[in-house]
Amino acid sequence: MTDPKTDALRQTRLAAELDDAEIAVLAGLATLRDLKAGDVLVAEGSTDSHLYVVVHGVLGVVKGAGTPDAVTLHTLAAGDFVDELGFMDDTRYFASKVALSDTRVIGIERAKLEGILESHPRVVYRVMRAIVRVAHQIQRRLAMQQSELSNYIYKQHGRY
Repeated sequence: MTDPKTDALRQTRLAAELDDAEIAVLAGLATLRDLKAGDVLVAEGSTDSHLYVVVHGVLGVVKGAGTPDAVTLHTLAAGDFVDELGFMDDTRYFASKVALSDTRVIGIERAKLEGILESHPRVVYRVMRAIVRVAHQIQRRLAMQQSELSNYIYKQHGRY
């Protein structure tokens, strides 16, 4: 019988460079969390020491969740990391992460990951590499979008 946390991790970029034994170590630190549509994973303005990865379902990045002025800024689907940089530096969430459908996430608590630094440094290193890769992809995407928007505004002679 397989472990659901191990199976969930295998589907993520967190485990892309890990062998089976290293995935088992990481799975030992992980928690699975199931959310129903409308459930809040993390609330705007709070902090959370977990790195979450969407296993299945969809999370909305919602500014002003639960208010009449709520705005969904972005959606996160299977494979997406949830606030990977906040996991690193404990910053407050800019927006709530709200389940838009039945959603499962896998979470790794920062203190638990740091706790295996001496016993399993390669696991920690590979997880950090995965986080940096994701952050780099986001930065590249934002730079491309900014360039496209600037080009659009330029072609419209500032009339947008």
